[in-house]
Amino acid sequence: MALSIVIVVDPISTGGSVAFEAYRRGHAVMAVWCQELGEEFRSHVPDCCKTQGFRYFSEIDEQSSVDATAAAVKEAAGDLPIVACIVGGESGVTLADKLSVELGVTTNGIFSLGDRRNKSVQQKAVKAAGLRAVREALGTQWVDVEAFVESESFPVVVKPVESCGSDGVKLCKTKEDARAHFDLLMNSQRKVGAQGAAVLCQEFLKGKEYVVDHVSCNGVHKTMMVWVYDKRPTNGGDFVYYGMIPVDSASDEAKVLINYTRAVLDALKLDNGPTHGEIMMTEDGPCLVEMNCRSHGWDGSWVPLARALTGGYAQPEVALDSHMNEQAFCEIPDVMPSPFKASGQTVMLVSNFAGTVKSAPGYERMRKLPSFVALQTGVEVGSRVELTVDLFSAVGVLVLVNSSADQLQADIAEVRAIEKAGIFDLA
Repeated sequence: MALSIVIVVDPISTGGSVAFEAYRRGHAVMAVWCQELGEEFRSHVPDCCKTQGFRYFSEIDEQSSVDATAAAVKEAAGDLPIVACIVGGESGVTLADKLSVELGVTTNGIFSLGDRRNKSVQQKAVKAAGLRAVREALGTQWVDVEAFVESESFPVVVKPVESCGSDGVKLCKTKEDARAHFDLLMNSQRKVGAQGAAVLCQEFLKGKEYVVDHVSCNGVHKTMMVWVYDKRPTNGGDFVYYGMIPVDSASDEAKVLINYTRAVLDALKLDNGPTHGEIMMTEDGPCLVEMNCRSHGWDGSWVPLARALTGGYAQPEVALDSHMNEQAFCEIPDVMPSPFKASGQTVMLVSNFAGTVKSAPGYERMRKLPSFVALQTGVEVGSRVELTVDLFSAVGVLVLVNSSADQLQADIAEVRAIEKAGIFDLA
């Protein structure tokens, strides 16, 4: 029987892996659901949460105030002590900060400059710390950003101030295009973000985009992984994910990225818990795209790969240690090992066709590849698939690991050929 409770706020995507790890360690896991998260999104979890008898001790909906939410949590906990309150999904960042303060457990506290999740707040804090930041304008009306858009060279990036997975992000090549997308965002609900919160117009950063995963404990930052994104224009989408490629920690770019990212974490006073920063390496050095104040997403599909690369650990379990077991956290290396303990990659699966799935022969071919480790997908017979234009319309994540780099690349090429021909038999 569990003797203590771990709260995970919005345990979706990799937040589900964090919740499962707490359950695996013998804790009772309480899910607290943020008001802005739609009911249909609660099932957006890794495969580990769907098997092995995993159940929540209780589920609490966010109440009208933080005090009321804390009271509901305490009532549900009964006599069991609450030992941690950790963020799961993007939508839960702000509530997790506030609730952890109210409950008196490990926390990042309330950020003095505003909501840490707000991408404009992040850029202002980074700029104030003397770090390279994005030129931008924020507004709820077009007049708020019009002068900025006119002053920038096109293209410009227009995106919600709160989002994830490139949801709502568009590269606009004209003023008219920027205005139209601005209006669309202000009048529609994004996947993860408050309706009508605000819209950001930013300079288009030219360079290669990386993601840097950390876990922090009392202001000490441990680098879990550095990845380089493979994003390409596809099916009308400007930023379609094709995969994440691990970057050696001993490389020059990794060293620069890690130092910059840790300075960003300090600027945002992200002293505890998991984060993943999206950083563009420009001609004049690294520049923050956005800091995600939670575990790296992609439904936790990359976790087995990370464990293979590091020789046994990944962000979800270290995230728990940062809240509950400082000694275990201290034993984690400052950066991931170099060279990696294995070769591998996560491959995001892109659908170039739309329809209703009758069968998935492409999946079966992928499972027979020499490098195959895992395939995570919500697509099954009867599912409706659309053209992949962002992270949410991708049709799966494939984890490939192989001792031979040549075989790994051959298998990736085979996956792309399968995509081009069609993964599914569609009606």
